[in-house]
Amino acid sequence: MTLQAQTPVSDGERQHWLPVRPRLVLASAFMLFLELALIRWTGSNIVHLSYFTNFVLLGSFLGIGLGFLRVGRSRRQPYYSPVVLLVLVALVLAFPVTVDRNTEGVLYWTSLGTVGPPAWLILPVIFIAAAAVLMGPAELVGRCFPELPRLEAYRYDLIGSLSGIAAFTALSFLSAPPVFWGVVAALCYGLLLAPRPRSLYLGLVVLPSLLVAGLLLSETLTAGALWSPYYKVTYKAMQMLGVPVTDISVNGIPHQQAVPAYARLQWERQYGLPYERTTRPPEDVLIVGAGSGTDVAIALSKGAQHVDAVEIDPKLRELGGSLHPDKPYADPRVTTHITDGRAFLERSGDRYDLILFALPDSLTLVSGASSLRLESYLFTAEAMQAARAHLRPGGTFSMYNYYRESWLVDRLASTMQTAFGHKPCVDVVSTAGQQAVITAGLTAADQRCASQWPGAAAGTPAPADDDRPFLYLKDRTIPPIYIITLGLILIVSLLAVRVVAGPYGRMKPYADLFLLGVAFMLLETKSVTGFALLFGTTWVVNAIVFAGVLVAVLAAVEVTRRFRTPPLPVMYAVLLAGLLLAWLVPNAWLLSLPVPLRAVAAVTVAFLPIFAANVVFAKRFSDTADATTSFGANLLGAMVGGCLEYLALVIGYKGLLIVAALLYLGALALMPRKTALV
Repeated sequence: MTLQAQTPVSDGERQHWLPVRPRLVLASAFMLFLELALIRWTGSNIVHLSYFTNFVLLGSFLGIGLGFLRVGRSRRQPYYSPVVLLVLVALVLAFPVTVDRNTEGVLYWTSLGTVGPPAWLILPVIFIAAAAVLMGPAELVGRCFPELPRLEAYRYDLIGSLSGIAAFTALSFLSAPPVFWGVVAALCYGLLLAPRPRSLYLGLVVLPSLLVAGLLLSETLTAGALWSPYYKVTYKAMQMLGVPVTDISVNGIPHQQAVPAYARLQWERQYGLPYERTTRPPEDVLIVGAGSGTDVAIALSKGAQHVDAVEIDPKLRELGGSLHPDKPYADPRVTTHITDGRAFLERSGDRYDLILFALPDSLTLVSGASSLRLESYLFTAEAMQAARAHLRPGGTFSMYNYYRESWLVDRLASTMQTAFGHKPCVDVVSTAGQQAVITAGLTAADQRCASQWPGAAAGTPAPADDDRPFLYLKDRTIPPIYIITLGLILIVSLLAVRVVAGPYGRMKPYADLFLLGVAFMLLETKSVTGFALLFGTTWVVNAIVFAGVLVAVLAAVEVTRRFRTPPLPVMYAVLLAGLLLAWLVPNAWLLSLPVPLRAVAAVTVAFLPIFAANVVFAKRFSDTADATTSFGANLLGAMVGGCLEYLALVIGYKGLLIVAALLYLGALALMPRKTALV
């Protein structure tokens, strides 16, 4: 089943002190670790990447694909990788992009006032640099492939990838600052790149790696930042009108302030309006987006006997506990839950007199999902129905924020009307920034409106739903900024492949593997977003899902290696059946199940097509004549799949299953006839 490649081993590999298997595992782990670290770190310093999270991911996929395609074309060690990493880190630290505090803007598609290089300049630099950095570790991985049977090499690559996820997850759990990521990178470069000739090794590997770690140490010491699993959190104490205030920013964006309850109620009317719209003082309160604690302090000042405070970011909660003047989290009436708000609603059986969505605006996207923000599933019709189910008789549900656009206020109000069956109270506190409070009682008699909401204006988009949870997208389209950006990415990628890998005809025999990569990326995106809905958009769930995908892939490889599996056409049929099952099973049914049963059902539905797809890939890959070129073609397909993720903005995440099915059918049609019976 597996074939030994006849590619000659380069001098660098022959003389490397690490045997090929541990070297392959280490290189693969480093490759994935470096990819995750770049996504996390660049996004914390370049505000545009808070809304283009998969921009660095696409660059990484391009670089990994190019690294594999470069194998066999050069015997030189990829000393360029640590040098480019140093240049990237130095540029980002020298020219960060943060929000201009003196301008107002819409934070939905990066149309905001910023300080630093413009998006059209900094984003291409980061994309190209990410590709060049990842190309080095990928080349080191690729050079191990010819020394092992196909599927054995792929197996160790997957084991390494799982190790890389585990290492980065562990550092995230420990809230380790980026200097630790830099130290890991320096150690891996030092271990993996052959130290010959010594002068080049010291000048192009050791020195740049140490400088990267030093720059990241300098950032850690001077910024005074806390590193949560989501953000680079900075804060400073100040006085406003004689009141002690802690100003908090995340990833360079002003985010929230820890303010005493009495001052906040005096300064901004929106914080007290939810209590004015209720028909009775609330005793049990749920606050989603509790943050640094001001909303919790206000609820306590209004007489709440118990408050469930839900906050997704542990560091924001810690800041509230230590710095908020009212010390609300120290009050015995408060119970803190570090989790996603929608997940809490789906798991909890408690009922409340008042449920507040208190400015839940994460300002960032879920890593690995092109357009899903951390709070996206909070603002769908299904989420508001879930909130309604948690209200006691006479209870109310309220949300407030600076919505920036009048149509957005109307969209949320109409969503609430759909969920509650009657018009909500809508208080536009200020038209500057559309500061508004939207409140609905369990029944119309359970709310006290100052005036009746006239209803949504003409042209207001329909409520967002769990399949298209894109609250801030007014039209059912892909914004032009994304279309232009993705088009440029594909053009640059085509040119890069031609320059690095030579004629495109080299990959022509592996067109089906390219399509398998495109389709699998869409399948992975659907899995990530599906699990985010079912179990929360927290970093823990995200890490578990990505690890689970790799485990499913590894299981497929092991089954293919050890057992006789059905011919490829049969496996394609199993794959398409798995896609059909995923299409037919509704999210609403999965959400209705108890959490343990929901987990079993969700894993079965999501991982069946992933497993089948990777049995198909493993069988096909084992029969290829050129391991590195075929694998590189598959990785470049994954990059194109990352671009096609944005189709979800138009067709929804469920629609991605249809696109994936069509791509798999295309791969089946392009499969070489001689492999059909394998």
